[in-house]
Amino acid sequence: MTRYTVLPVDTAVLKELRVVDDAGRPCAPYIATGDDVGSPLRCCLRPITLGERIALVSYAPLRRWAATRGADPGAYDEQGPVFIHADDCGGFTPGENYPFARPGALRTVRRYDTRGYIAGGRLLEIPADATTGFDAAFDDAFNDPDVVLVHVRALEYGCFHFEVRRPSVKEQ
Repeated sequence: MTRYTVLPVDTAVLKELRVVDDAGRPCAPYIATGDDVGSPLRCCLRPITLGERIALVSYAPLRRWAATRGADPGAYDEQGPVFIHADDCGGFTPGENYPFARPGALRTVRRYDTRGYIAGGRLLEIPADATTGFDAAFDDAFNDPDVVLVHVRALEYGCFHFEVRRPSVKEQ
């Protein structure tokens, strides 16, 4: 079982992205082909399967997080492409493992402080025991008392995969 709570794109944000994305472009749904199969969906945190109705949208996760807290990430704000289901899919169901945790895959574990500024990060080559590897990376991140938020991104394209927030005292 994972020690940290994985957060996909929020359902209210998904509703907005299914109309206009964070770059101001209208959503353009299409049917997944062989080229898309296996790519990560950020709404339900599972791979795309052939024939699903999906969309590739621009998403600014740090900007969205900062807006809910009155923070201004300034130059650290960034947006990038993510796949989502074009229609409501029921969202993510937490499980025993972290999503998109293929052993050997390279991820960046990027840390942010309360202002939304980058507070460090690290490269993670996902080990055979992916849960233990991610748990250790998140433990390391949250050992810094200034870190409140972590984004996991693919190294190859820099795409946002999922978010983990500092556990509350209750959760620890």
